[in-house]
Amino acid sequence: MRIASGEEVLVARVLAEDGRVGYGFSFRLESTEARHMAEWHAGVRAERPDYRQALGHPWETAFLEKKEIPWGSEPAFAAIRWLATA
Repeated sequence: MRIASGEEVLVARVLAEDGRVGYGFSFRLESTEARHMAEWHAGVRAERPDYRQALGHPWETAFLEKKEIPWGSEPAFAAIRWLATA
C-alpha cells in the first residue's frame, strides 16, 4: 500500500477461527513481520513481535508505545477492499 508520504507499506490481515481480525504492517515490506504482528493483534500469537522503527510513522510509534494503531490516519488503508471471509 502506498501511504500519503509516498512510501510503501506491506499490510497483512489475519482472521482467527473465532472471527477475530488482526492487522499488521511492515515498512520494510517483510511479509513475516506484518503477518506476525497481525497474528498477535488477532490473539492467535501469544508473544508480541519485536519491531524496529523504519520511518517514524504514527503506526510504528503507536505499536512501539503499546497504543492502539491509528489505522485511519492513512486514507489508503480505509480504501482496501478485503476479500470476503468464509
